[in-house]
Amino acid sequence: MKFMIMVRATDMTEAGEFPPGTDRMMAEMAAFHEELARAGVLLDANGLQPSSEGFRIRHEDGRIQVIDGPFAESKELIAGYTLIQVRNRDEALAWARRYPNPMGEGRTGEIEVRPLYGPEDFERKGIPGAERFRKIGTLA
Repeated sequence: MKFMIMVRATDMTEAGEFPPGTDRMMAEMAAFHEELARAGVLLDANGLQPSSEGFRIRHEDGRIQVIDGPFAESKELIAGYTLIQVRNRDEALAWARRYPNPMGEGRTGEIEVRPLYGPEDFERKGIPGAERFRKIGTLA
């Protein structure tokens, strides 16, 4: 099963600022991600630039609208992610509990962990087309 560990954004990350002690936090993050890699469960990981650097695409009533950032409510935004592949939810939880504080020691940081859909999820619900995605490798 694949799980995405999402680091919740803060006002600080949305301002593009790094907290005091960033060197230590980055060392802890690097050590954790190296451990994930050694265990063979790390698929990808990265930080995201502030939403002011991004955009959204809205589909509404047959129209496409481009909305430039920044976006309000930083608590609903993502500042980074780690993608892992593990046997089950319990294993994902065990890794997530060891995830270093993404905002650094003494600061409030939050991560959210969610499973990704796999082809079996769509097939079980009788949704056609999953085999096409499996062939191109997006639902592996």
